[in-house]
Amino acid sequence: MPTALITGITGQDGSYLAEQLLDRGYRVVGLYRRLSSDNRWRIAHLADRLELRCADLLDMGSLIRALSEVQPDEVYNLAAQSFVPASWEQPVLTAEITGLGALRLLEAARIASPGARIYQASSSEMFGACVGETQNEDSPLRPRSPYATAKLYAHRMAINYREAYGMFVVSGILFNHESPRRGPEFVTRKVAICAARIHLGLQETFDIGDINPRRDWGFAGDYTRAMQQMLDRDEPRDFVIATGVNHSVKELLETAFSVVDLDWQDHARQDPALVRRNEVATLRGDATRARELLGWTPTVDFDGLITMMVEAEIKRHQAMKG
Repeated sequence: MPTALITGITGQDGSYLAEQLLDRGYRVVGLYRRLSSDNRWRIAHLADRLELRCADLLDMGSLIRALSEVQPDEVYNLAAQSFVPASWEQPVLTAEITGLGALRLLEAARIASPGARIYQASSSEMFGACVGETQNEDSPLRPRSPYATAKLYAHRMAINYREAYGMFVVSGILFNHESPRRGPEFVTRKVAICAARIHLGLQETFDIGDINPRRDWGFAGDYTRAMQQMLDRDEPRDFVIATGVNHSVKELLETAFSVVDLDWQDHARQDPALVRRNEVATLRGDATRARELLGWTPTVDFDGLITMMVEAEIKRHQAMKG
């Protein structure tokens, strides 16, 4: 039975990855930070199948201890401060967790579990002020936020540890990936919640920022499947994971509200305070390498994804009412 250790297991990606690895017969050990309030709702249905350990990317001792005791075959580093607006409010903390935290994990693995295969979660936000219509593994990296800059640091350190120490380290440069388990602060989940609540008569209006930015949105469960495929290879290599199609926030609004037969313009209030600083105008990934070398393709398209999210919110809110 292979063993996988997942940081950030309580997050969206961690929960899907844990499910998939358990279904493949893995022993799954999750690392999580102890908080004053429980945030394990995404993995509650897996509680009797998982092992959980307290550790923190800010505390290298806890990482060395966990790796020494677990001796994982695979390590997936999904933990991060991943909300771009929050990175402007807390740039140093974002650098400590998202950037230096990844380095601490790499160094802990080198010391305590050097044979483990390591997946580092990189981000399409690293492309930032991108050049060209699509971005692939060779595109210039020009981050435009503290979050993206921290991710770029972690990405470069992953490459350094692979090249300097011969460790099996890969980075998945994942474009935006969403699901009903997405945090409510992210625009896709926020829009899905608002569409559901307005449909159910629980609210009348909502605030939105810039509706012009375009993103390449896919389903999180498809993207965590790609992570595993990267570690299944004989040789470590970095991959862009994306659908190859992007949509504007306006299209997101139109699609979400069409699920409940409403016009988003009847309910939206544009709020300049919600416009991001240094917003990246457009991102669209080219996942040719993943298709050709991993055999990976997405199974859920944009309309299916947004419909899934809105319908999940309707069910969630109906259950809360009833």
